[in-house]
Amino acid sequence: MFLNTAEVEVEGSTIYHKTEYRERRSHYAFYHVNAKIDGFDTDRDTFLGAFNGFDAPKSVYENQSGNTLASGWYPIASHRIELTLLPNEEKELIFNLGYIENEQDKKFDSPNVINKDKAHALIERYNTSEKCEKALLELDVYWDRLLSVYTVNTGDEKLDRMVNIWNPYQCMVTFNMSRSASYYESGIGRGMGFRDSNQDLLGFVHQIPERARERILDIASTQFEDGSAYHQYQPLTKRGNNEIGSGFHDDPLWLILGTIAYIKETGDFAILDEQVPFDNDTNHTDTLLGHLNRSYAHVTNNLGPHGLPLIGRADWNDCLNLNCFSTEPDESFQTYGTAEGKVAESVMIAGMFVFIGNQFADLYRALGDEARADEIRKQTAAMTEAVNAHAWDGEWFLRAYDAFGAKIGSKECEEGKIFIESNGFCVMAGIGKEDGRAAKALASVETYLECKYGIVLNYPPYSGYHTELGEISSYPPGYKENAGIFCHNNPWIMIAETVLGHGNRAGALYRKIAPSYLEDISEIHRTEPYVYSQMIAGRDAKNAGEAKNSWLTGTAAWNYYAVSQYILGIRPEFEGLRIEPCIPEDIRNFTVERRYKNTLYKITVERTGEKSICVKGGTAAGNIVTSDREVCEVTVTM
Repeated sequence: MFLNTAEVEVEGSTIYHKTEYRERRSHYAFYHVNAKIDGFDTDRDTFLGAFNGFDAPKSVYENQSGNTLASGWYPIASHRIELTLLPNEEKELIFNLGYIENEQDKKFDSPNVINKDKAHALIERYNTSEKCEKALLELDVYWDRLLSVYTVNTGDEKLDRMVNIWNPYQCMVTFNMSRSASYYESGIGRGMGFRDSNQDLLGFVHQIPERARERILDIASTQFEDGSAYHQYQPLTKRGNNEIGSGFHDDPLWLILGTIAYIKETGDFAILDEQVPFDNDTNHTDTLLGHLNRSYAHVTNNLGPHGLPLIGRADWNDCLNLNCFSTEPDESFQTYGTAEGKVAESVMIAGMFVFIGNQFADLYRALGDEARADEIRKQTAAMTEAVNAHAWDGEWFLRAYDAFGAKIGSKECEEGKIFIESNGFCVMAGIGKEDGRAAKALASVETYLECKYGIVLNYPPYSGYHTELGEISSYPPGYKENAGIFCHNNPWIMIAETVLGHGNRAGALYRKIAPSYLEDISEIHRTEPYVYSQMIAGRDAKNAGEAKNSWLTGTAAWNYYAVSQYILGIRPEFEGLRIEPCIPEDIRNFTVERRYKNTLYKITVERTGEKSICVKGGTAAGNIVTSDREVCEVTVTM
């Protein structure tokens, strides 16, 4: 609803909100109660009173509605119902908040009077307690089905609660709304992120793969022929958001990761043959696999002086704007300047390229194209060499090179010496695993970036604005991208720790930001103790530990991905289900039930000191299990 304009209708016990319906829109909202009302209000100022806050509405305190019809400003919906109850008597009321879309030629019953037929039918569906109870039961069954795809029992009630209920629930909410309907973000302006929506796939693809398939094709349809992409697109039109533009050079790679996650989960290689348009132009199409190749080539076609990927407008960190150079407050960091800089490079994208590129090679191997797989492997090997040669700072991986070729995230820097993103992705990709660099990098993350409430994004924070760095340096120290704790990228370090076999570290980092472990500091954290927030104020902030932007955040998918696939270690592959736990020592054993393709895998993991795997109803090749049975029982010792 709009706070600054309003048109309403009232019919009996139903209030209809129809702002802009007579002009461009074909939808309206309604609020109904299944009882005769004794008054109503649709005007906020009358309902609250001239000097009252939300805690003391005038209509409530005076028990008198104004029967107002909002016109122009601040619409609300309020019913007043007077009830008299005898001792032990109960009365039940049903309130409906609904949304209706009408066909263009069926919008009105008479001039400026909306067609309410669909609203009447929807109200009829839920107008008795019995109907509501039935609908709630159906909702229970729906969620039971979704949440039963992956269930764990570790004996740690807080871990189990997150993995079994709240984290996958948040992943589903985030998938449905992306970032376009948040109470922290502006909906229409924000849209759905190309990167965001691909990352969200990691958290829900196992629950509703058919909708994941649709989402992948929608996302790919906004891509350009050179492999680049709109940074955001609008959820209703599914078209690119010109106001945000393009040029974020990490975006294309996420489409590869999201598609691979879907194929590993479903085995649906046929999606790669789907014809998908560029920029929603059906006259210019390619297969989805063609889109993925263009995504991959966008990196190799845009390398900088050190053979590292050019950053463009930014990479995952939207606020690291190395080609912007904004000096005026009305200049958007995300659109001002150029994305065509040929010097500023991203080490994070380099790590992404290796991490995702090696999976892309595995995809081609699964398709039987060994030559293409080998070609991709050679390119990821070349990128690894470039990282080792030009992005290693002695104790950690650099973050980037700026537009003048200066290092970012280096011991040579006075501020911003070390960043989380490049160290997470480079180690996730296995760079430095064999020669000890990866272990050094993670040790440096622990030393310099980890604090009581999680891992901060960079250290030390920037104390002043740097035009060559952009928005990251515009925030106060300890907040947001300037040394705040971005819960979104903490899981990259968790996964990196599992790559090195550090189960205790991975588990400890998971518990630092998982909401169920933060209930005792709710007065500090200040967001819901059951869903992840996007960020937490870092140690340099005045309000260290205070969280912000809960619910709609990529934090949900990445934490679920980290704990379910890397810490608990139940991970889909092209060949089957990999079982490779990397758990903290205080978890002695656990069980998982995981529905994968057409089989229910009942997995038991026991800590015995010896490694083994026993399969009933399937086969194992190393730690990858396959089955065509209805149930497959797997026992793993470690």
